[in-house]
Amino acid sequence: MMKKIALVAYTGELMCFSHVMLYAQDFAEKGYEVSIVIEGAATKLIGELVKSETPFAPLYAKIREKGLIGCICKACSVKMGSYDEAVRQGLKMGDDMQGHPSLESYVQDGYRIMTF
Repeated sequence: MMKKIALVAYTGELMCFSHVMLYAQDFAEKGYEVSIVIEGAATKLIGELVKSETPFAPLYAKIREKGLIGCICKACSVKMGSYDEAVRQGLKMGDDMQGHPSLESYVQDGYRIMTF
């Protein structure tokens, strides 16, 4: 059976989110099925991370290319002003729990959940 990990990023601090991306890359390279769930204040970072001058922009591009971002919280991206950017980037909206992604659905799919 495939090992699965969901990394849930809440913190809108770039250094914290950079570690989520590094962990996701590490797990993926070691054979895990990885899904990053971008929640809360972390949703505001996606607009900065597409700018080449932003630290960790190349890492963000790499994890997007590899399909490691499972979803972004629709409600939080609206609240943080990053919804339009999320749509522009083609990120899947997580909104199956009153506008937020359901972590229970990840558990049902066999994922272990880590929060940051």
